[in-house]
Amino acid sequence: MITCVRTKLGELLLESWVLLVEQGWPYAVGLVAGVLVVALIARASKKMDAPGDEATKPASNKPAKQSSAKPVERRAPAADPVQKTPAPVDPEPELAPDAPVSTTAPAATEAPVQAVVQSKPSVSLSERLKSGLSRTRGAFAGLGSVLQGEFTEELEEELEEILLTSDLGMQATTEVMDRLRARVKSEGLKGDGIRDGLKAVLLDIIAPCEAAFEPGEGTNVVMMVGINGAGKTTTLGKLAAQHKSQGRSVTLAAGDTFRAAAVEQLKAWAERADVPVIAQDTGADSASVIFDAFASARAKSQDILLADTAGRLQNKDHLMDELSKVVRVLKKQDESAPHEVLLVLDAGTGQNAISQAELFTQAVGVTGIVLTKLDGTAKGGVAFAIALKFGIPIRYIGVGEGIDDLQPFAAQAFVDALFEPASA
Repeated sequence: MITCVRTKLGELLLESWVLLVEQGWPYAVGLVAGVLVVALIARASKKMDAPGDEATKPASNKPAKQSSAKPVERRAPAADPVQKTPAPVDPEPELAPDAPVSTTAPAATEAPVQAVVQSKPSVSLSERLKSGLSRTRGAFAGLGSVLQGEFTEELEEELEEILLTSDLGMQATTEVMDRLRARVKSEGLKGDGIRDGLKAVLLDIIAPCEAAFEPGEGTNVVMMVGINGAGKTTTLGKLAAQHKSQGRSVTLAAGDTFRAAAVEQLKAWAERADVPVIAQDTGADSASVIFDAFASARAKSQDILLADTAGRLQNKDHLMDELSKVVRVLKKQDESAPHEVLLVLDAGTGQNAISQAELFTQAVGVTGIVLTKLDGTAKGGVAFAIALKFGIPIRYIGVGEGIDDLQPFAAQAFVDALFEPASA
């Protein structure tokens, strides 16, 4: 190719000379420019040919190098299994030192837990009552500054005010004051003697309500009733734990099928107390659930069936009729059922608790009362009003959130707590 270009170049130079002589210099210049272009093309083609020739030489050697390198590349993946085998071996020695650490950690955490559990029983019922009834204690404990000297009209007015603000209500306050006047007149009480006389009057009123429930033979049905938010489900769960700790077999019936979270809440208490629970879907017939639960408990020879019910306002007749239906259904299996109807009263509701006790007793025949939330803003005086009007036994009082804070009612401890100083 280069030889051909050179020949052509020579011909062009010769023609340019002839044109310069014959035609003049413009034609010769154009021809010379064409010659230069041809020369540049020839030079460029020479440079391209040179590396091309050199590239062809090593090209024949590359396959040999690649063929020798391929076995090396194929061996690299084979080395991965060799590297993976130590991987499981490395963690194994690390697990050995972890074992004693894990066993030591629970031992360290269990110690304080046991200490807390052991220290809780040291708090007596009277101490819990003193803490729970702090608001009422604050009023009654101040009687020392009032009860000085003779039993005057001014003193009577102050005592009446204290009793009314402690949720005794007008009827109970009038009865207490009448009994106190008679005692003061007969015994000639003065000063601190009047305080002791008032304490004795209150104890005489509420002492007859101290009566525990004694289960009979067979399966005893304990039905919980009350308004919304009184603490029925929580009280039922605590009762389950207490009955089981006393060696009784217990089954729970999720009769509150109206409130969405009631069944789940009762199941949580059942797990906590380690007792079975019989439940159906939300919206099921409450009487049907409790009927089936009673049949199951009797078949398994359970000692106690604790039946939860939906909260309802005592002034709603159709809701109270549903409770009556539950009682009628239970009596189809056992004429004596339910064996206990516990009315759960929020002690903080004050005199409204009187209305609840009256209407629930008319509907289902309340046989026992549980006063809850005495550790809050409740003043406790409503217990005396209920005792005077209905004489229904007060089975339990709730003085805290703990499972041990549901305590059997003790009249003497209850009255003593009301007169303890608030700082005690």
